[in-house]
Amino acid sequence: MNIREHTEEIERKILSPYAALSAESKGRRSPEEPCSIRTDFQRDRDRIIHSKSFRRMKHKTQVFLAPTDDHYRTRLTHVIEVSQIARTISRALRLNEDLTEAIALGHDLGHTPFGHAGEAALNELFPGGFKHVIHSLRVVDVLERGGKGLNLTHEVRDGIAKHSKGMGAVDNPAYRPETLEGQVVRISDLVAYANHDLDDAIRARIITIDDVPERCVNALGRTNSERINRMVTDIITETIRNDGEKVAASDEVAGAMVELRGYLFNTVYMNEKIKNNFLKATKVIRELYEYFCENEEEFRKYGGNPPREGETHERAVCDFIAGMTDSYAISVYETIFLPRRWQGDLSTL
Repeated sequence: MNIREHTEEIERKILSPYAALSAESKGRRSPEEPCSIRTDFQRDRDRIIHSKSFRRMKHKTQVFLAPTDDHYRTRLTHVIEVSQIARTISRALRLNEDLTEAIALGHDLGHTPFGHAGEAALNELFPGGFKHVIHSLRVVDVLERGGKGLNLTHEVRDGIAKHSKGMGAVDNPAYRPETLEGQVVRISDLVAYANHDLDDAIRARIITIDDVPERCVNALGRTNSERINRMVTDIITETIRNDGEKVAASDEVAGAMVELRGYLFNTVYMNEKIKNNFLKATKVIRELYEYFCENEEEFRKYGGNPPREGETHERAVCDFIAGMTDSYAISVYETIFLPRRWQGDLSTL
């Protein structure tokens, strides 16, 4: 028995009957020889962490575009917080932490520069639309490793594809992941961003805790740690009460979470200062997209890949822009569209 098989045997003995076992994964799109040390879910986590898309998240917007204060969240710190919350819940429920962590760390790989502003711009520009959830799956299936993809397991791909909640209910059976681990990540995503976006908005002095609806404060707490502890404890308790049928929060906490999310949308995400910055970001995305669609040679010059077989040039441009960091998108935009100071040498133009 090798190390991986020993780990799989431990999973069978200690995990909940409702947990997803590594040895019983539905497999990969392209079969591979198993690792002698790591389980399939551990390999997926490692592939995600070592991917280029994962590293680029450190320079992608969460809410505040390219902040100069080092303590505001980025897309990368967001997924790390989601992972921590999700692993805490999974451990308490005796679920598969490796699967949970892989889904959590990979769920936002398809996010654009400038957060949801970039996503909305590409959704309007690209024929057929653009959703970061769908693009996250495209990143792991197609774009990573020079076009080979990461070849992740079915369970991780399912969790990534069904992590988004939109503005609807916390739990939606139509979009519920197959595994409880995927469901844990789905709800942990909301726990994480509802708390850290509120925390960042208070840091930015856009709001104070006293501005937050009283029901949310009473149900969830006044501080970041109080709110996370309340939500996580409630989710664990309610899921145990459901006897493993689904991962969910109680009606009281779920209602407060939805109300807090709505408050953040109307008060923080639509704040005039943030909105004005996002309008400028939308202009950057739009003009880069149109320029690269009309100038294929320039697109290649900046590192864009030719379209894959059966796909359009517009698809390749969309992939290229979606993969940009905030700073790189701004840098490319400045190089293409803004004049440079004359330095007495034509080669600098």
